[in-house]
Formats: sequence, C-alpha cells, structure tokens
Amino acid sequence: MKHLLNLFLFVILFSACQKEKDKYAVIIRGGTVYDGSGKPGLVTDVGINADTVAFIGDLSKAVSEKEIDATGLVVSPGFINMLSWAVESLILDGKSQADIRQGVTLEVFGEGSSMGPMSDQMKADAKADMKRNPDWQYDIDWTTLGEYLESMERRGITPNVASFIGATTVRVHELGYENRLPSAEEMVRMKALVKVGMEEGAIGVGSSLIYAPANYSSTEELIELCKVASEYDGMYITHMRSEGNGIFGAVDETIRIAREAKLPAEIYHLKMAGNDNWWKLDSVLSKIDAANKEGLKITADMYTYPAGATGLDASMPPWVQEGGIKVWIKRLQDPKIRKKALEEMRKPSDTWENLLLMAGSPDRVLLLGFANDSLKKFTGKTLAEVSKIYGKSAEETAMDLVIADSTRVGTAYFMMSEENIKRQLALPYLSFGSDAESPATEGVFLKSNTHPRAYGNFARLLGKYVRDEKALTMEEAIRKLTSLPASNLKIKKRGLLKTGYYADLAIFDPAKIQDHATFEKPHQYSTGMVHVFVNGTQVLENGEHTGATPGRVVRGPGWTGK
Repeated sequence: MKHLLNLFLFVILFSACQKEKDKYAVIIRGGTVYDGSGKPGLVTDVGINADTVAFIGDLSKAVSEKEIDATGLVVSPGFINMLSWAVESLILDGKSQADIRQGVTLEVFGEGSSMGPMSDQMKADAKADMKRNPDWQYDIDWTTLGEYLESMERRGITPNVASFIGATTVRVHELGYENRLPSAEEMVRMKALVKVGMEEGAIGVGSSLIYAPANYSSTEELIELCKVASEYDGMYITHMRSEGNGIFGAVDETIRIAREAKLPAEIYHLKMAGNDNWWKLDSVLSKIDAANKEGLKITADMYTYPAGATGLDASMPPWVQEGGIKVWIKRLQDPKIRKKALEEMRKPSDTWENLLLMAGSPDRVLLLGFANDSLKKFTGKTLAEVSKIYGKSAEETAMDLVIADSTRVGTAYFMMSEENIKRQLALPYLSFGSDAESPATEGVFLKSNTHPRAYGNFARLLGKYVRDEKALTMEEAIRKLTSLPASNLKIKKRGLLKTGYYADLAIFDPAKIQDHATFEKPHQYSTGMVHVFVNGTQVLENGEHTGATPGRVVRGPGWTGK
C-alpha cells in the first residue's frame, strides 16, 4: 500500500513538473528554424523563458503568455555585425533602428579606434570635435573602454554591444598624434592599457593601418600589443595597411602578427581596391589558405557593396595629417606644403593608400556628409561635380572641403569588383560587418547622408545574394551571420539557436527580405524582417520597433568580472 501511495505521489509531482515545463513566456510556432550551425532549416517550434531559449521542438501541447505564428518565416539566431560604427549613433538613439530592422542583435566595435581608454586630452579633443559638428553631441561619462560599454547599457540600448580595444586609441593615449616609435616606457604603458581593456572584456586588439595616426605604428609595436591580447585568449582584427597596391605585403604583415603574437587574426572588410588590383584576389586567398594550413587562424569579414566609405583623408598623404585635424588644416593652407601634397595625391604610391586614385576618377567619389551647414548642399554630389562648381582640380577641391568643414568629410569611393564580391561570399571563414553606424530615418541622422550599407548590408546579403542570385545557401549565410563570428570572437551562449543559449532571434520572410537604401537615397529601412528578440525581449514586432532596450555588454574571454 505504501508503495502504491509513493507511486501515486510521484505521478502527481511528475505531472506538475511537466505542466510547469510546458509553460513558456513566448512560443514561436511553425517557423523554419536555422540553428546557425550550417545545417538545413527544420520546421519546428521554439520556446523562450526569461532571456533564454528554453526548448526547440514540438510545442503543440505547450502554453505561453505570447505566441508568434512563424509559418513561412525563417527563425534564426540574431545576427552579429562584425564591424559596427554605432558607437555614437547608439548614444543619440539607442534603438538601433537600421540594424534591428535587419536582425542584428550584437554590434561589435573597435576598428582601430575604440571609445576608451581616454586621457583628459583625448576627452578635450572629442569635445572640440563635437563643437565642430554640433549635430553629434553627447556627454562623455566614461574613461576606460569597459566603462563606455557599461554606460551604453545604463543609457538603454536595443542591441547587445562588444568591442575590441583600438591600437590607435592606445597609441594616441600615450603618444598623441606624433609620427614616431614609442619609447620603451611608452610601450610598457600601452601594453598595460591593453591588459586593462582585455580584463574589462575587450575581444582583442583592433587596428586601422590605412589611416593616420594608425599607420605610424610599426609591425613590431602591433605584435607587442597583440601579445597581451593573446595572454587573455583574444584576437587581432585589422583594416590592413593596404587593400590595393600593397595588399600582398599587408596580408603578410597580418599573418606575421598572428604568428608571432600567437593569436587568431581577422581581416576587416576584405577587398581588392581599385581596378588595377582586382586580379590579386587569388593570390591573397592563397596566402590566407597557406597560413591556415600552417595552423594559424586567419579569417575575414566584408560588406556587400562595391563602394567603400571613409573620408577625404584617404585621398591625402599621411604625413600632411600628422598632429590631428587642426595641424592638418594648417598645413593645407601653406602654399609650399599644399603644392607638395597635391603632387603626391596625383601619383600612384606603394607607401600609402590613395583611394581617390583607386576609384579611378572623381566622379566615382561621392560626398556623404558635412558638419558645416553651408556645405551640406554638396551632400550626395560627386567630387567631380563639386570640383566643377569650385573651378579647381579634384585634389584641390578635396583640400578646400576639409579646410572649410574642419572634418575629414565623409566620402564613398567606388573601387570594388562585383565578381570578387560574389567569390568572397563563398569563403568558409568569411563573416559580415556593415562598417557603419546604425541610424534612423528621422532626426539628426537626416542632416547628412551615409553609405547604404548602414541600412541594408545584411538584408542585401539575404535578398540579393541568397534568394535572388543564389550565390550561397540560406543555411550557410546564416552560419556566417551567427555562429561563425560568435566562435571567432569566443563569446559564450550566443550565435546558435540552442537550448540554454541567450534568446537573440531574427525572424524574417525569406521571400520579402530586401534592402532599399541607395547611394542617392540611403535613408531607407530594409524590409522583410518581421520579429526580433534580444535577450528574450521582443524589440521588433511585425516589422516595427517596440521601443524596448534590453541590450547588454558582451565581453570577451579575458574578462575578469563576475
């Protein structure tokens, strides 16, 4: 009798537990689930509790507080933006509208420059920059990179955020804008800054070696910084010293840094810039393949457009920019220096990357944004068009615009081959980054243009290249947007749609996902993304932002916090 009573109690308790297990905060029913591993999609259900994926499978008998009918939709892990410049746009508008509407749930910062560590002088310089561009003003309530990331979380942001520590930022912290090697003492301090950054959760060290003052760094300096990141299981990521004429040497440098610092390395926005360099793709890929066969880990990311965006500084020799914007402008106003710079701007060089020459002509150079209201009439015009208005050469006009605007002037350069883009999409180690802010189609963001990749990079991949041109499969595209970058970054419990992982989800219509932003009219949201969840909270519902800001700091493997 006692045995039967115990059995009866067990059945009651088991049933109660089953009932409890069958309750979910959210159930997503009947979607085609791509888990991010590269496996084909499977029609099934997903249950979410709190911030976690609680169950994947048949939930036909389960109940929930909220249900989503995902019939005909793709259910995927949230996308990872490997190269995000939303560092300031998220301060101005934490909703991250442009990227959330494409399914991006993690923004990764740190292409050479990071938002910390900041010295008092760097803070003063940043405030001076804000005065020159009053549309983008905010309080600097942090000093270290970790404090910046935590301040973002406190302000309230929709996506998760992570960051590399910028090699340029560390250099400026100790050397300012001087073009010289660091002293032994300065190098010790720079390495100490990297150590602090890694312990605060930085993913690794990032560089942007095409720009001044980043290109003042020697390979040896970068190796020393990366050795610190390696101690914390971090990685190196780089906008290489060249993406055109000197790309072979730049790839060799990247591989050397990975080898000698003993850490993985990634190439930012892989490209062969300039028509004369398009043929180099095979040789570059051979170098990467050889390094990986050697036992190194070399990966890459890219954006899905034939034009890059940076500034007019990329058309001028680095030496003229030494010392920062004020000194740069002063030099451009000196007739002798101006003449020398003009001569160098017109000649091909293997010692610096001249994007104006790589674009081929000034009508392939598009002006995206100005701080000076009197110059905003030139937004969306080519450098050739403005040169004609000024009655000067393209090179002189570029100089005059920098002087008048007191900024580097946001610029797009059309330099890449569509054939190369499609070939790169197929690379097994390649992920994706927008190389842009995450703006909105309202407010301060409309005062200047941007590259359409800010609104369309990820939707363009899924619409144009997966659905329309079948350049890669849906499961492979999703792997490259999710588990591949998460694995490279060594972040935990993200990048896969898996029980026990954080509930970052992108749910979209594969027949309707589409980018709409163009170079002429960039401020247009992508469409076809139906629902998005970040840490279990719905941030996009039926294509509209819910206003929720559940974003968190995502930290690298060296983090020493709790």
